[in-house]
Amino acid sequence: MTVTQKNRAFRVESSLGSDDLLFQRMSGTEQLGQLFEFYVDVLSESHSIDLNKVLGESMTIVMEIDDKTTRYFNGIVTSFAQDGSVGDLARYRAVVRPWLWLLTRTSDCRIFQNQSVPEIVAEVMKQKGFTDVKKSLSGQYAKREYCVQYRETDFDFISRLLESEGIYYYFTHEKKKHTLVLSDSQSSHSKTTGYDKIPYYPLGGSNRRERDHIYDWSFSREVQPGTVAITDYDFEKPKADLKVKSAASRSHAQSKFEMFDYPGGFVETKNGENYAKARIESWQSQHEIVTGRGNARGIASGALFTLEKYPRSDQNREHLVISVTHELESDSYQTGGGGTAEPYKCTFRAIDSKQSFRLPFTTPRPTIYGPQTAVVVGKKNEDIWTDKYGRVKVQFHWDRYGKKDENSSCWVRVAQMWAGKKWGGIHIPRIGQEVVVEFLEGNPDRPLITGSVYNADQMPPYDLPTSMTQSGIKTRTTKQGNDKTFNELRFDDKKDKELVYMHAERDFERVVENNDTLKVGFDKKDKGDQVTQIYNNCQLTIEKGNRQVEIKELDDILTVTKGNQKVTVENDCTLDVKSGGRAVTIAGKDDVLTVSKGNLNNTVSQGDYSLKIDSGKCVIEAGTSITLKVGGSSIKIESSKISIKSNEVSVTGDSKAVLKGTKATVEASGDCTIKGSIVKIN
Repeated sequence: MTVTQKNRAFRVESSLGSDDLLFQRMSGTEQLGQLFEFYVDVLSESHSIDLNKVLGESMTIVMEIDDKTTRYFNGIVTSFAQDGSVGDLARYRAVVRPWLWLLTRTSDCRIFQNQSVPEIVAEVMKQKGFTDVKKSLSGQYAKREYCVQYRETDFDFISRLLESEGIYYYFTHEKKKHTLVLSDSQSSHSKTTGYDKIPYYPLGGSNRRERDHIYDWSFSREVQPGTVAITDYDFEKPKADLKVKSAASRSHAQSKFEMFDYPGGFVETKNGENYAKARIESWQSQHEIVTGRGNARGIASGALFTLEKYPRSDQNREHLVISVTHELESDSYQTGGGGTAEPYKCTFRAIDSKQSFRLPFTTPRPTIYGPQTAVVVGKKNEDIWTDKYGRVKVQFHWDRYGKKDENSSCWVRVAQMWAGKKWGGIHIPRIGQEVVVEFLEGNPDRPLITGSVYNADQMPPYDLPTSMTQSGIKTRTTKQGNDKTFNELRFDDKKDKELVYMHAERDFERVVENNDTLKVGFDKKDKGDQVTQIYNNCQLTIEKGNRQVEIKELDDILTVTKGNQKVTVENDCTLDVKSGGRAVTIAGKDDVLTVSKGNLNNTVSQGDYSLKIDSGKCVIEAGTSITLKVGGSSIKIESSKISIKSNEVSVTGDSKAVLKGTKATVEASGDCTIKGSIVKIN
């Protein structure tokens, strides 16, 4: 005779036929913000059921409440085992959990940007093919600029996000499906039909079988923190005080202790206030806990009910069920088998419905304990991609979804050797370079670039180990630069070949506000040359003060191979040759000396002054007079006369001497001698 579960109060529906599995018993727990877990014992006339036909499939436990009401417990069979027999029937055990449990079997590393927690959670679930989700949220949730899932299961990832925002969940059950409900307030909860009010009848009472009821009720209160304070830091508002608090008022002693934490995970105080509120409500939802037992089949996690007929009147109020452990057992399928004394019973925990429920912060955030490396990325056809803070974007090696572009990460700050207020040092990592990334507080959401490293594609600027004594800075022209277009400051510490080398790809500009001292070969008598080679022009401008060049030994040579030399002096020009001579040789063309205003003086303190013209003429021209003077003798040439004055004047012509004029006077105060081989007068 075929065994059937038809018309029984408890039944099981599975991927097999209607009576292939027969419900025997179930025990399991469902609670707010947690995965339900039901252990279901089933019987079968078949001792050879293929376990794979049940494993991973949907299973529903049907519980008849009355002739008109049926309650379902639906889930996925995550474990299925054959476990002996009961009489002629084989016994199997199934573990039934929600589809959300399957997210404990998948992990990932990925980045979410500019999405709120509800949006991130929905996306994770949808990507895994789960859409039986109902959002019953009343709060407004800020978009997170950068949120990382790092080496954690999808379930742990969404759990910690929900906890941080004060969001929790529970499940509603239907035939062949169950739905996850996201909740953040009492308004998302409702009462079970027929169980909006549940009476209390103590064990042993005469009316305890009147209807489904609660027969055991106890409650306790526990000291919890009275205040939560959190703060954080926003580098864009470095002086802002982001500290926020959220408090709960309790009338008992020792109720005002404060829990402080940093970082709070926010840069806007409004968001911080929400996070602080979620934390204090998480603590306070554990302040008063009710524990009860009964046989009311409508008690469910996430359901509201009002207690009635409890001896202590302040307990006869509305409560929210936060967890339930169900125990169901069917009558025996064996001929002559007895019935079950208490087919259904439950143990539950509840809180005052006026107290907001929040999950405890138990899911750990993954911690990155050491540095990682990443590759700098940016917009297509760019060499450098940065913002006003010198931040860059990176592609992490573990990010298999990033496109290696400007959307691969958030802007990541870059540690510099010095960072002041419009002063310090800066080196912006360029696209393609490999950088070292660390994480503030080990938080994957808070990356910080702390250095750069070379790799096979990004080799050092100097050949190693051949050039291991060299160090320095070598840049690259951008855009369209190559290994021949760069600026460089290089040091070589090789013994006896020490070198400091500077290269400017285009212009070199140096500004000295006060003194500039250059010592070449100082304290080394046999070394210290300086060579300056300029391809185009050289211009030296001294705004104020003097220019002095001192050559202590040997020569100063200025050679203009082609072109001219021009020296312009606004005031005086002095050339002082202390010993030795001065020679000016003009190989071709003219030597022109022009004094626009003032005098021209040539003074020889000791020695002779010679003016020699090998060919050509010598013209000395003056506007008023020319005077040649030696001691008391002088020759003065004026525009209308020439005066010669001396103690003795001799005019000698080797072949001829002519003195001629319109008038001529020869006068002597003493003797006057006119002498010649022949003297002719007129």
